[in-house]
Amino acid sequence: MTGKRFDLGGVIVATALPFKADDSAPAGLAVDYDRYAEHCEWLIDNGCRGVGPNGSLGEYSSLTDEERRRVVQVAVEAVGGRGLVVAGVHGAGWHQAKHWAELAKADGADGVLALPPTLYRASEEQVVDHYRHIAEAGLPMMIYNNPFDTKVDLVPRLVAKIAEIDEVVAVKEFSGDVRRAFEIRELCDIDVIAGADDVLFELMVDGAVGWFAGFPNTFPAESVAIYDHMVAGRYDQARELYKQLVAVFRWDSRTEFVQAIKLGMDMVGRYGGPCRPPRGPLTPEHEQQVRADMERAVAGVAALSPATV
Repeated sequence: MTGKRFDLGGVIVATALPFKADDSAPAGLAVDYDRYAEHCEWLIDNGCRGVGPNGSLGEYSSLTDEERRRVVQVAVEAVGGRGLVVAGVHGAGWHQAKHWAELAKADGADGVLALPPTLYRASEEQVVDHYRHIAEAGLPMMIYNNPFDTKVDLVPRLVAKIAEIDEVVAVKEFSGDVRRAFEIRELCDIDVIAGADDVLFELMVDGAVGWFAGFPNTFPAESVAIYDHMVAGRYDQARELYKQLVAVFRWDSRTEFVQAIKLGMDMVGRYGGPCRPPRGPLTPEHEQQVRADMERAVAGVAALSPATV
């Protein structure tokens, strides 16, 4: 890391977390660390730049403290220096988030991803203070704008205030407003990372340098191909591949995104499995739609020329 530069280019996958039946575990489901390690390795083997344990997709809020720390340790061990580990350190207050950032650093993570205070509509001053304290852990930080879950919108002017903190190197933009990419870069020296799968193409055209992604849990090689085409300026090839996947990518921005991505993993021969509460199974209607979108995506990708994929 030099100045504000910390290379987050590439596809970093917000990893889904596998559970297995265990009556002694919370809700009868234990974290399957062996499967998780294998999944992290598979993502790196398929060209992904890194993994992001303990994000929303990783169901961090349903984990015990011991599980949450072990997930990061397993990710670091599995990646083994072949890519980045950017650990989610989200917390209701900065004291919790800073604690998780300190543990992530101790356990070998390369950087952290941090929401503003969760469960509380914080003021701009409180948001900046929240990130200032997390930064004291000393790891490069990607701030995460998800106004749907936190009820706090990191608008460009607020991003610029937070970017004055040395450790803040990037923003994961999940608002869906692709117009923000230019405005953020006009106001501060910070990298914009595409945070919602279904606006990847548009954000990268406007200058996003990386993708912190959900559906690459299901389509890692294809997702890396889209990213590589975009970086190389092969927009026609990127668009053609993106078109086949964007219907399933839209599930990344819906309430049922964890269940949808895990079902997608099951459908391509990976292990998605169940979710812990409060997430339950998909409704029959949602499951039918996810399956239909996945089937079209798989068939569409298969029909493309090797040069596109």
